Amino acid sequence: MGRSFGSDKSKLNIAMLGHKRVPSREGGVEVVVTELSVRMAKLGHNVTCYNRKGHHVAGEEYDSFAGDTFNGVRLINVPTINRKGFAAATSSVIGAIKAAFGKYDVVHFHAEGPCAAMGITKLMGKRCIATIHGLDHMRQKWSRFASAYIMMGEKAAVKHADEIIVLSKNVQKYFMDKYGRETVYIPNGVTRPVITMPHKIKSAYGLEKDDYILYLGRLVPEKGLEYLIKAFMELDTDKKLVVAGSSSDTHEYVDRVHELAKNDDRIIFTGFVQGTELSELLSNSYVYVIPSDLEGMPLTLLEAMSYGNCCLTSDIPECIEVCRDKAVSFRRGDIEDLREKLGTLIKDKNMVDKYRAEATQYVCERYDWDRIVENTLKLYRGER
Repeated sequence: MGRSFGSDKSKLNIAMLGHKRVPSREGGVEVVVTELSVRMAKLGHNVTCYNRKGHHVAGEEYDSFAGDTFNGVRLINVPTINRKGFAAATSSVIGAIKAAFGKYDVVHFHAEGPCAAMGITKLMGKRCIATIHGLDHMRQKWSRFASAYIMMGEKAAVKHADEIIVLSKNVQKYFMDKYGRETVYIPNGVTRPVITMPHKIKSAYGLEKDDYILYLGRLVPEKGLEYLIKAFMELDTDKKLVVAGSSSDTHEYVDRVHELAKNDDRIIFTGFVQGTELSELLSNSYVYVIPSDLEGMPLTLLEAMSYGNCCLTSDIPECIEVCRDKAVSFRRGDIEDLREKLGTLIKDKNMVDKYRAEATQYVCERYDWDRIVENTLKLYRGER
């Protein structure tokens, strides 16, 4: 194990890598790294994030920030081979080399693949922390080479990390069963939002409050979007289905879901959303649906509940662990069960209101970012 720090080490020099960019909403990893780094910097720690060079995953039109600092966090751009399966690998290897020779107390690797480079930082005596945001080698979008690299990262984390953070009890069990490796459960967090009226979404898509079912996430196979589209198309309802999200190296899959939905004019694809438009979509949806086959810890589910949404999720452990009895679930991959549960919610406004009434308070108290940052800093210092 690497070195630990006593309570007198009040301010740490911290490096983070494995994400795409800070600040960004390109994926859950990016949201988490942004929240952690900014909050740690506000507490007086010196935090550096190694960003990938290149454009936003949804297209260069979404590039919104270019600078060397963000809210007290130092940003360093590292060279990247911008090809599917290579971007994360190249940026994390170069980031790890830079971090290895930097004056850091802690280097925090995010996601499995980037951990493949962890041995470099360990050679230079750095304390290394890994956060496993999900079992990424199981994602369908990756090539055989990329999946093998991700598995190499998983094994490197097991071998080299001073501590491994997991976001769900199910993943914690996976590491114990497969490797006999203890991990630390520190979930993602959420911030209580401000509810907004449907101005932009009314102008852009003709949406009013309670007018639509919402899916928010990357358009990738493991998110189960095809189940949702097929189930929704079988329902006799005036409500719309809003699909908010963009490709993530999955253009063929995106074409497939567009083709599937092309004959139903109730289905609206918004593309990538952020800012006011995102807030309005979460503030005014009738039901939020997360039909995933695979998740780490679904940050969008936390956000949807924080906005007071009635949520309908697949019954995978990572979703049920988040919402417990504060949401409705359907059997994973079961289109008929999804159609039935969604149809019931559409017809029963009282049931929807019941889940709405409990969601915000529950999720904001249980998944508080300040407490999560405090627990992460304790882990950095070796205080667990």
